[in-house]
Amino acid sequence: MKAPSRIVVAALLGLLMAGCAKFTGDGGMAPVTDGVRQEIGKDAVKLSSAEETRRARERVQALLSEPLNEDAAVQIALLNNRGLQAAYNDLGISEAEYVQTSLPPNPALTVGRTFGTGGFVELGFQLVGNLLAFATLPRRTEIAKREFEEARYRAVATTLSLTVDVRRAYVRAIAAQQRLALLEQSRQTADASARLMKQLGETGAANKLDQARVSVFYADLSAQVAQARLSVAGTREALNRILGLWGTDLGYRLPARLPALPAAPDALADVEVEAMRRRVDLIILRYEIVTLAKSVGFVDATRYLSFLELALGYRNEVETNDAGEQTSKNRYGFELGIVIPIFDTGEARVTTAREIYMRAVNRLTERSVNARSEARVAYTTYRATYDIARYYQTRILPLRRQISAEVLLRYNGMLVDVFELLVEERERISANVAALDALRDHHLAIADLQAALIVGGTVPPSGVINTTPPPETIPLGF
Repeated sequence: MKAPSRIVVAALLGLLMAGCAKFTGDGGMAPVTDGVRQEIGKDAVKLSSAEETRRARERVQALLSEPLNEDAAVQIALLNNRGLQAAYNDLGISEAEYVQTSLPPNPALTVGRTFGTGGFVELGFQLVGNLLAFATLPRRTEIAKREFEEARYRAVATTLSLTVDVRRAYVRAIAAQQRLALLEQSRQTADASARLMKQLGETGAANKLDQARVSVFYADLSAQVAQARLSVAGTREALNRILGLWGTDLGYRLPARLPALPAAPDALADVEVEAMRRRVDLIILRYEIVTLAKSVGFVDATRYLSFLELALGYRNEVETNDAGEQTSKNRYGFELGIVIPIFDTGEARVTTAREIYMRAVNRLTERSVNARSEARVAYTTYRATYDIARYYQTRILPLRRQISAEVLLRYNGMLVDVFELLVEERERISANVAALDALRDHHLAIADLQAALIVGGTVPPSGVINTTPPPETIPLGF
C-alpha cells in the first residue's frame, strides 16, 4: 500500500474512532445523582465495588442506631434497596448499548485457497465492509445517545418512586404502632373497670347486667388490640422490605408518634404548572418523542437502501506448466453488493415507525392532561386532609374530653348508669382513633402530592384520595 493510501486509511479510521462514545466510568449515574439530590436532597449511590458496599453498609448501620425518622428511612432505602440497584444496573446496560452502537461495524476478512489440475493454485482474500452501516453510523449513534439519556431519566423516576413508597410505608408503620398504643391504654382502663365491677358484683353492689356490659367492652377492646398488633407487624414488615433490612437490622426503633400537624399547610400557586415542569414521566415521554422522530427520519432515509456492502479483494494465481515452470499473476478488485427493493420497498417499516411516533405523541398528550388532573386532586386532598386533621385536634377531641369528664362526674354522682358511661367511653376511643387516622391520611397525602408533582403515573396513589374509610368504632357487644 502506498504512503498516501495509508494516510487516507489512517485518517478515516481516526475519524470513525473519534465519533465513538466512551464509558462514563460511573455507569451513567452522575445525572441521576444530581437529579435526585436536587429534588429531595438525598444521595443516590450505585454500589459497584466491595468498598462502596462496605461504606454504604456502615452508613445504614449509623442511621439505624438512632430512632428512625422519615428522611433517614428514605436514605437507607437509597443505599440498601437491591431492587433500586438492579435499576441502576439497567442504566449501565443502556450505556453499554449506546457505546456499542457508536462503534463502526467490524469488517469481515475471508481467506481462500483453490487447487486445480495442471498445478493450478489460487490464494486470495477479501476485506468486506458494510458501507450503509458506516454511512448511517452518526445517525444511529445520535439515536442511541437519546435512548441513553431517556434511560437516565427512567432511573431518576425509579429512585423518586421508591422514596415516595418509603414515605408511605414509614407513615403507615408509625400510625399502626400509635394506634396499638392508644388501644392498649384504653384496654388497661377497661380492665381496671372490669375488675372493679366484678368486686362490686361479689358484694352485691353491681348487678349482672352491668358486669356483663363492662366485661364485653373489655373483651371487644382486646380483639381490637389483637387486630392492631397484626397491623403493626404487617406495616413494619412492609417497611423492612422496602428498606432492604433483615437479620440484626430489624431491631431499629421508630418514633412513638406521627409528626405533628404543621401550623399551616403549604400554599402552591399553580400545581398544574409545577407538575408540567417537574414530572419525570413527562420528561421521559418528551425524550422518547424526539428519539422516535429521529428514528422515523432514519427509517425514511434508508427506505429503499437497506443493504450496501463493499468488498476489496486480492487474488494470487500460480500455474505450473509441463516443464515445471511457474507463473504467478496478481489480481486486485472490488465488489459492491446491494439489495434490490423489488418486493419489500420499505413502506411497512416507514409506516410502523410513523405510527409508533404518533402513538408516543398521543400518549404524551394524554399523560399531560392526566398530570394536570392528578396534581389538582393531590393538592385538593392535601388541603382537605389537613383541614380534617386540624378539625379533629382543635374541635372534636376537646369536645369529646369535655363530654367524657362530664359523664364521669355524673356517674360518680350516680346520675347516670354504667351503660351510658360505656357508650361515652366507646365514643371517646372512636374519636381518638379517627383523629389518628386523619393525621395519618394527611401525611400520606403529602407523599401523594410529591408523587403527583415530581414522579407521576409511575407511582399509584396511596388510597387516601376518595377512598378514606369511615372512622372505626369500638363495638360494645350489646
